[in-house]
Amino acid sequence: MLQVPREIARAGAGLSNGAVHDLRVVLRRCRSVADTFRAVDPDKSWKKMRRQATGLFDSLGALRDCQVMAEWVEKLGASGDAVTHTLMAQLKQREAELKERAREAIDRFDGKQWEQWIRLLPRRASRLPANSVVFQALALEKLATARRLQALALRTSNDLALHELRIALKKFRYVTENFLPLLHQDWKDGLKLAQDLLGEIHDLDVLQSTINQVCADAPAEALQRWEQTLKRESADRMERYRALMTGPGSLWMQWRAALPRGKAARNSSLTRLQVWSQFLGSDVQHTRRVTRFAVQLYDGLERIGLLKGAAKDDRDLLRAAATVHEVGRVAGNRNHHKRTEKMVIQLRHLVGWASRDISAMARIARYHRGALPRITKLQDLPAAQRKKIKLLAGILRLANALDAKHDGSVQRVRVVGSNGFVAIRAQGLVTDSSLAETIAAARHLLEITCGLPFLVQPSPKRKAR
Repeated sequence: MLQVPREIARAGAGLSNGAVHDLRVVLRRCRSVADTFRAVDPDKSWKKMRRQATGLFDSLGALRDCQVMAEWVEKLGASGDAVTHTLMAQLKQREAELKERAREAIDRFDGKQWEQWIRLLPRRASRLPANSVVFQALALEKLATARRLQALALRTSNDLALHELRIALKKFRYVTENFLPLLHQDWKDGLKLAQDLLGEIHDLDVLQSTINQVCADAPAEALQRWEQTLKRESADRMERYRALMTGPGSLWMQWRAALPRGKAARNSSLTRLQVWSQFLGSDVQHTRRVTRFAVQLYDGLERIGLLKGAAKDDRDLLRAAATVHEVGRVAGNRNHHKRTEKMVIQLRHLVGWASRDISAMARIARYHRGALPRITKLQDLPAAQRKKIKLLAGILRLANALDAKHDGSVQRVRVVGSNGFVAIRAQGLVTDSSLAETIAAARHLLEITCGLPFLVQPSPKRKAR
């Protein structure tokens, strides 16, 4: 962000090729930082900073494209060639017009507001250290997106698909460069080469399109020569890209091997949810207590045999739902449980979590309070999934009630199997308190789901030695 005013001053002097390129690079990096932090931090300043950076970045885009095409024409064109002559004349005229628009955009840039963000946003960014597992989770998301796009792009060789792959790879590169410096040190050369190859393929496609528009009246022989040259240059770069990015020894494999896998990837996403919840202003201590109680209840019910047939990932799903169960309070307490469901659903991609897991997580968190999960609200799900959501929501509802006062008066819980009912010992609970009354109401969902009465009692006091 500190580089932006300096690069603006340098570019404004003459809008040379290098100055325009460098300004766009720093603006793109600022946008990337904002995009990454917006995934965990709801502060609106990130969005506003990104919007201002994007405005100037886009205003310079057409000028940069024009300058890049001129460089390609000089590199590939021949003296006396009709297409070369027409293109250079057109590009010079176009460049002069675009420079005027770029200067107007630079003049409109709000430097004072940018200075305010320079003071504010680094303080927020400092809450997450570089190389954090949160950034590893976000890098994995970008990596997975780019891999999916590559499969389509290489299969179809479609210009648009290749362009989208280039953008996705660039986003992955900036996440690693800005937030994972230890990994980027080893990856930077390969990342730059892959991105440059895709960028040059895109440039050549744009140049061919420009020739078709501007030089339609040029001699057929000259047009054919240019078409063959551009195809040859593009095919060469595509072949190099395939050699670099496909097969068992590809860069994808190297990058993926250094990032969390399996259970570690799932846990990195869970850490991301914890950070997201904290940035949204959730009561951190309350969230931790509720999560701890939920896990203690789950483990106790499993120990006494009430969770037979539960999926191996249900415990993690419950932990995740407990972690985010109050994110909806960011917009106020009223109906925050419904708002929580909507916010979690919007996460869409979490490394290590299928979309059905995210949907289940959202519903479990939604039913930690309020109306019970009726069949009409879950009718789009199979019976087994409905039962799972009701069971885990029942556990979370009771866990949340155990800390309903947000004061930590209950320290821990223990499940005790009894004949015909389930006894739960709550250390620190006072029998004739309003908290005990709240807990008594919250256990109902768990009772109707398990088909057994639940009795929550204070833990018996230990006799002094």
